[in-house]
Amino acid sequence: MPSLDDLKKRIKSVKSTQKITKAMKMVAAAKLRKAQESAEKGRPYSEKMQNIILNLTKSINDTQNAPKLLVGTGEDKKYLCVVLTADRGLCGGFNSNICKLAKSNFKKILSEGKELKIISVGSKGLDQIKREYGNYVIKKFSFKDKKQISFNEADIIGQEIINLFNKNEFDKCILFYNNFKNVITQIPQAQQIIPAEKEQSNDNDEKLVSYEFEPDEDEILEDLLPKNISTQVFKALLENAASEQGSRMTAMDNATRNAGDLVDKLTINYNRSRQASITKELIEIISGAESL
Repeated sequence: MPSLDDLKKRIKSVKSTQKITKAMKMVAAAKLRKAQESAEKGRPYSEKMQNIILNLTKSINDTQNAPKLLVGTGEDKKYLCVVLTADRGLCGGFNSNICKLAKSNFKKILSEGKELKIISVGSKGLDQIKREYGNYVIKKFSFKDKKQISFNEADIIGQEIINLFNKNEFDKCILFYNNFKNVITQIPQAQQIIPAEKEQSNDNDEKLVSYEFEPDEDEILEDLLPKNISTQVFKALLENAASEQGSRMTAMDNATRNAGDLVDKLTINYNRSRQASITKELIEIISGAESL
């Protein structure tokens, strides 16, 4: 059984930890508001970009001469997986959930006998991926020194993806990130960006008939498709930023409450041990007095 001094030190230590987790929760809550606003503002732009590309796609008659970024190489042998995670921990299952989805896709790709290449964005994801799939990582990105992610960072990743595609390094490219829903819910996503996915609702199909483009569609797509790659990466980074702060806020709130519960239990044990010690001393005094 621990001594009274050990219990007192443990209570003090847990209280200090509780202060840290409470402060981290408040910081995450403050950052979450800005990150959530950025993610919500970025969604309409990326969605509109996809709608424009869909309109242009519907207008193309010669698919063989269409841009490769849109229709792909025509093969399904080489995959590039871009895993976007955080550079910092203490955010619950944020990084683990993304890596879990990514690993399941890695396993499926390799089981089908296809070639796998990985680009990791964020040091925490790389730490989890390299244990099993380190040999497949061809590029690493970390923006730990950046206080806030901007489009420039997304464009760096996007240009790297396009350069690899132009060198015929892969046939399909998939992004892995967390889609922010609310503070409690962040959903891991696997989004294919090369070739462009054509899944759209019927409501969007009805809007395709009234658009006319000048210059012609091929010229617009040549300029728009590379920009769309960076835009989709930027959207994923914004979603990740909001999801990270939401997950960290929830994790630190749980840690603060758990620390409070632990302090209560340790305080009860301390009081019981102290009472037992006092009782023992009184018995020894009384026994000594009676012996005289």
